[in-house]
Amino acid sequence: MQRRTIKSGHSYTLQPRPQGELLWVHATTPERYQALCDIGRRLKSLRPDLSVLASWEPELRLTGTVGCDIPVGPLAEDTLTEARSFVAHWQPDACIWTGPPSRRVMLRHLREQGTGVLLADLLDSEMPHRASRWLPDQRRRMLEGLTCILTPSKTVRDRLIRLGFPSERLELAGKLRVSAIPPGCNEDELAAMQQTLGSRPVWLAAHVRLDELPRILDAHRNALRLLHRLLLVVALDSITDLEAARRLLQDSGLSFADWENGGEPEDFNQVLLTGGEDLGLWYRLSPVALIASSLDPAAQGQSPLDAAALGSALLHGPGIHAHRDLYDRLAKAGAAVQVQTQSGMADTVVALSAPDKAAEMALAGWQSVTESAATTDTLLEKVQTLLDQREDSDAGS
Repeated sequence: MQRRTIKSGHSYTLQPRPQGELLWVHATTPERYQALCDIGRRLKSLRPDLSVLASWEPELRLTGTVGCDIPVGPLAEDTLTEARSFVAHWQPDACIWTGPPSRRVMLRHLREQGTGVLLADLLDSEMPHRASRWLPDQRRRMLEGLTCILTPSKTVRDRLIRLGFPSERLELAGKLRVSAIPPGCNEDELAAMQQTLGSRPVWLAAHVRLDELPRILDAHRNALRLLHRLLLVVALDSITDLEAARRLLQDSGLSFADWENGGEPEDFNQVLLTGGEDLGLWYRLSPVALIASSLDPAAQGQSPLDAAALGSALLHGPGIHAHRDLYDRLAKAGAAVQVQTQSGMADTVVALSAPDKAAEMALAGWQSVTESAATTDTLLEKVQTLLDQREDSDAGS
């Protein structure tokens, strides 16, 4: 394998190009990187022979994630030699670029090679500026090679049209963010559980690690003092912890039903224990959800997307390092609350037992995680069109 070193000191290995179609995505922020890898994951389910190559700006410290097969990291300098070498090796069939279209040589070379490039999520601050009022304006020429530009800003769209970029290759679209594909559930089972639970207050602890369970049970015990009929659904992060969790519950003094052994919650049960495979069902039944695997401050945490998309008000601990951008966005929207202690967890669960408060948070979360769904769908459609066109072109040559 050939190893290349770029000016910033980073290096990457030019592993062999995989067989089949190759989509190249370029990110300028961690959130865009996650969104692009999510798009790659969805495309791969539609086109099994597709591989996704990911690059990003030198100041980012990213690693691979689901959907991006080849994380090459920062690109080399924007010279004709480097651009030719990169494109000749990887031969991308299509590209999604985010951020300012500042790599003029690379974008021009992609155009010359007939590779379609979608520029997504172009913001006001990322618009290219004229180098000098005394020199010819090169911005229009720089943008000519782009197949389509998607922007959430009407100001950007208007400025691009004034620069002469064709309006039919411009689209207003929401910001590029990870959007959820929430897990499904059995509709008959959902209806039966809704009838079983009736008006009983329910909260869910999802992705629970065994070492977190005692703290969660303590918080539930405190909450029960004010909400006597409150039911806690414990969905374990690992099915291998099921037997140990049963022993903890037996020693806790709380009455529990064992879903994995066919048990259903009776009125006297205070906890329902599950192995975590039916989260689609429990998110739909629980107005409040603690996204666990986060109570340890050093933990990486779990994604809150599914819970937010399915209408739960969100609680989490401080250990959310792998998904901090998502939690920050949800907190800003008023959809997520961080809890630090068992008493804080109990107080928050009790406060959110008021249906209007939980519903308000759940709506804010749903709006936050679904606002980019249309943009994702648009990019999926456009990339597929580019790949189909490339396939037809290669077949005809």
